[in-house]
Amino acid sequence: MLTIRRNLIIAVLLIAAIFFLYPRNITPSPATSSQTPVEAARDEAAAGSKNSKPPSSQKQQQLTLAKLQAMPLREQLEYHFPYNVATKFPAYIWQTWKYTPGNMKFEEKFRAAEASWTEKHPTFIHEVITDLVAVHLIKHLYGAVPAVVDAYNALPRAILKADFFRYLILLARGGVYTDIDTHALQPAQEWLPPAFKTNTIGLVVGIEADPDRPDWAEWYSRRIQFCQWTIQSKPGHPVLREIVANITETTLARRKAGTLDKVMESVVEFTGPAIWTDLIMEYFNNPTYFDLKSSPEEISWKDFTHIEEAKRVGDVVVLPITSFSPGIKHSGSKEIDDPMAFVFHNFEGSWKPEAERHIEPEEDRLKREKKEREQAARRARKEGHK
Repeated sequence: MLTIRRNLIIAVLLIAAIFFLYPRNITPSPATSSQTPVEAARDEAAAGSKNSKPPSSQKQQQLTLAKLQAMPLREQLEYHFPYNVATKFPAYIWQTWKYTPGNMKFEEKFRAAEASWTEKHPTFIHEVITDLVAVHLIKHLYGAVPAVVDAYNALPRAILKADFFRYLILLARGGVYTDIDTHALQPAQEWLPPAFKTNTIGLVVGIEADPDRPDWAEWYSRRIQFCQWTIQSKPGHPVLREIVANITETTLARRKAGTLDKVMESVVEFTGPAIWTDLIMEYFNNPTYFDLKSSPEEISWKDFTHIEEAKRVGDVVVLPITSFSPGIKHSGSKEIDDPMAFVFHNFEGSWKPEAERHIEPEEDRLKREKKEREQAARRARKEGHK
């Protein structure tokens, strides 16, 4: 009898314990996604998804978004992509091409170059973004700044989008952008001298050309020209914010004026190294970021010509021409085995149509670019007489 009563008591206690301890009101938690923006963009590209609208259930968020989109473009970009120089350089390698390395159509001539970036950066996330994925990635990253997405989609040629993409991905995510036809000679962690504290540096650029010759303007757009085939940055850097805003506004203005289809005559000035160089120089002389009272005169090309070591200006490091342009046989560039040679560029012209794509000798490239500038100048004069 006692045994039966004891068993009943134990059973009652066990049921009570289950009743009080087991959660009686289970609310499913919202699903979380472990996808990276690139993976999400790839899924969208594969699904062929259309532009999504903001969720209508979040009325307060819509109002906030409306207020944000009413702000000037630069303020919108600063809000969505804040800059913090004290953070680490993100461990990303960004490249763009028609196909990923896993695709059989990925050209063999690029495989060694592409692989060199993974070999030199084994702990980095290395992404080769296709044109289709890039469209969805930009929409994913800049959906809250529709003018940027609109401008990117409006650009009529691949070279313009390739230029714009590098600035957009670095502004949003930071890391290293580098063209598909570049070889990593040394890891990015070794690009800066030990004396430079990385928590005070936000942008690293190299010199493309330093033509110390009287006729330099016949060959190059600027006396000192910074390259944009390889750039390292932290997210939100003011130079990147400015060039994204500049290209966005210029693109939309030209589309409105009906002149966007003529930009191929001035790619270098519109999205390429000329505007990139100009905006870096403007940053160096901007009183918002620098105390100009301590500088007797403005910073110019004279401060960077013939440099053979890294030079720091505020939170920007300018590397000598050998670092990103070794072996070009001019402007004081040294060979690719020099200790200061970090990246080798093949000048493949990967953005061009297949029939025009080849390894172009530097002398031929200079002649071609000179001819293109002369043709553009003649067209501009002709348009001015109409």
